Amino acid sequence: MLDQRKILLTGGSGVLGTALRRLLPELDAPSETDFDVTRSEQMEAYLEQRAIACILHAAAFVSPPLVEKDPLRALEVNIIGTANVVRLCMKHGLRLVYISTDYVFRGDQGNYAEEDSVHPVNKYAWSKLGGECCARLYDKALIIRTTFGPDIFPYPRAFADQWTSREPVSRIAALIVPVLETDLTGVLHVGGPRKSVHEYATGLDPARPIAPLRRCEVDFDVPEDTSLNTARYEALFSKGTPS
Repeated sequence: MLDQRKILLTGGSGVLGTALRRLLPELDAPSETDFDVTRSEQMEAYLEQRAIACILHAAAFVSPPLVEKDPLRALEVNIIGTANVVRLCMKHGLRLVYISTDYVFRGDQGNYAEEDSVHPVNKYAWSKLGGECCARLYDKALIIRTTFGPDIFPYPRAFADQWTSREPVSRIAALIVPVLETDLTGVLHVGGPRKSVHEYATGLDPARPIAPLRRCEVDFDVPEDTSLNTARYEALFSKGTPS
């Protein structure tokens, strides 16, 4: 039985964190003011007052174009912040679930399995891979690679030449919940069927016109096809019960 109160969620005010809190309202989800992943002493003090068994680390600086402009913040939050979380888990023997991204892949292949080689093409993805490297040092860590967006697509245009396993965040949050009931470690891909970002966006609201966008029209690198092979997830959870 999942004891939500023993799971500390970082990034609880973000898109994914908000969706997870709707499904698991008893999660311990401190604000950044109370639990800042860049302030290790504050994190330690917060943890000492609670009986936490697992940290679900979803906090991140996530915008690729903003990371291009401010890579130092990505270093501090996505790499050093994750290292702080890993160190805290190591010290207290906590389970770690780290939310990573499909962008760690080059994007020249698609249908990426957990064991496939990684090669980011932009600084945001490199910073998330840095977080993965931190998590890999801990035997009780699970890295979830996934991709999601708001349930309502927030832009007037969407990439027609980028392929993905993206799903609305409410769907991804629901897929993550049963994972928290297990002691899985290593890497797990969570996502939906392969589709273009434009197909994903128009599928959220077929009545709303969303214009196509091409990757060459933006000023940051966008991988072509980072669709995920989710066979491991499906084998473990297709019957609706964790393995």
